[in-house]
Amino acid sequence: MESLTNIITTVELWLVENALIVLLVFIVTWVVSHFMNSIITRIVRRMIPRGSFISPEEEKKREDTLIKISQNFFGILIWIAAFLVLLDSLGVPIAPLLTGAGILGVALGFGSQSLVKDIINGLFIIAENQFRIGDVVQVGEHYGTVEGMTLRVTKLRQLNGTVHYIPNGEIKVASNKSMDYSMVDIIVDVGYNTKVEHLKEVIDSVGQELYDDPEFNHHIIEAPHFLRIDDFSDNAIKARILGKVYPKQQYLVAGEMRKRLKKAFEQHKIEIPYQTRVVYNIQKNNNDEGK
Repeated sequence: MESLTNIITTVELWLVENALIVLLVFIVTWVVSHFMNSIITRIVRRMIPRGSFISPEEEKKREDTLIKISQNFFGILIWIAAFLVLLDSLGVPIAPLLTGAGILGVALGFGSQSLVKDIINGLFIIAENQFRIGDVVQVGEHYGTVEGMTLRVTKLRQLNGTVHYIPNGEIKVASNKSMDYSMVDIIVDVGYNTKVEHLKEVIDSVGQELYDDPEFNHHIIEAPHFLRIDDFSDNAIKARILGKVYPKQQYLVAGEMRKRLKKAFEQHKIEIPYQTRVVYNIQKNNNDEGK
């Protein structure tokens, strides 16, 4: 019981003597970290030339990605340095720790090749501007919006809300669906009795009306238009419609285009064929059942 009391007394004395130092280091580190974040934000905003991207939104996504990664990196360095300063202020010799950390780093280097690979690949992703926070990308079998990036991992959220954390070293091919612009790509089926020239006029007219609509004009770069007859099926001609829109607006514009096409096809008597199934109900008579 007496030894426990001595331990408690020793701890209390240590806290009284060093609490001010701990608190001071914590406050200074917090202030420096926030000041550094502000400096990083200003530097990155000035580094990227204005007008170097197709839209202000693309420019902002690039800046936000660089800012977030830089802040995370320098934030870790600042807090590690603060921890070492705190140990030194408390009288703990840090030279053996640094020596041990170096030896440990060499040892971990042989077993952490995947970590080094993740970081190097992360640097290339950022330097080459392959994708940014806010982009819609497909990485392997995963498809979604980039919600976060570090030098080691990319955070990807699917449409259903599922979040995937993908190590950068495992990203072999990244398909960016929202780099600079997106495309509306629609296939419509029409009956074989439809005249192609008339079909083209109706589709182009609907696309132009959509482009001229103030509610959708700011989403569209080039009006959706008839591109070609893409294929023939058993009961339909397949026509392809293409249009250029601003990043991530293809789903909104495509949905509205389909809705207006349905109405226009009804007005112009353009048939949208559909498969039918004929069911034959064969009934057996009593004489057949007895045989």
